[in-house]
Amino acid sequence: MFIDMHVHPAFFEPINGDEKREQYRHNVLDIHKNGTAPLEHIFNQMRCAGLDRLCLLPQDYTTQTGSAVVTNEEIAALVKAAPDKFIGFAGADPFDPRAAEKLEYAFSVLKLKGLKLHPSRQRFYPWDDALRPLYDICEKYDKPIVFHSGLSWEPDTLSKYARPVLFEELAYTRPKLRICLAHFGWPWVQETAMLMVKYPNLYADTGILYFDSAREFYRRVFTQDIPATWIDRSLRHQVMFGSNNPRFEQIRMAQAIRELPLRDSTLELICGGNAEVFLGGLD
Repeated sequence: MFIDMHVHPAFFEPINGDEKREQYRHNVLDIHKNGTAPLEHIFNQMRCAGLDRLCLLPQDYTTQTGSAVVTNEEIAALVKAAPDKFIGFAGADPFDPRAAEKLEYAFSVLKLKGLKLHPSRQRFYPWDDALRPLYDICEKYDKPIVFHSGLSWEPDTLSKYARPVLFEELAYTRPKLRICLAHFGWPWVQETAMLMVKYPNLYADTGILYFDSAREFYRRVFTQDIPATWIDRSLRHQVMFGSNNPRFEQIRMAQAIRELPLRDSTLELICGGNAEVFLGGLD
């Protein structure tokens, strides 16, 4: 099972029937050169990359931009259209007065598998009081959280909110809460590795920016910044594959992860085994 844990479906065709809403997404995310993708195109990309499942992550910036970029209902509709291929996460704006109510609905009725938050864009630190109700709900339903961490490519973001070390208190005080630091916290990847060694409930995905090519950048990050032996010996149960599609090429990143000098058993965990544990199963 090969799972991409970091896919943004903002430009999937089934949720882009409204031209104004599509343009809103292009502007908010600062992604302009791609059009909308029919599901058959998405499935073909998956086949070419060897991927079995995609984890669809929404963005809810209600108090900043007036609405969610991709709503929980849209995520649920995509999952319903292809339940054998898509895994849906919920979004929540911590400063929306209805955030807790929306998240309860997302888990209890829409049956979404976890929560996605973006501290750099939503402007919060992990210990902010506004987050406590959302953390409580995730623990109540045994749902994981994917946090954006490290550099964000979106406009109107501040990286100071998403440095990996800022998540230590959360990992420490809520050991039953499964947490993923997306993008491996790049460029602070050694901070991310430090936290993963200390806290078994903390994961990271590989949806990292690349300046040159996915292959060259993965080799830099996962053989030099972090020696491959660190992953092979100590972090092998906490790293998950993520592409950050559509901002980065899913096929290239899937190939690049396979070319890292890691044991086959470690690659199997990164490519799917760890995601199944993080998600609490795929059913």
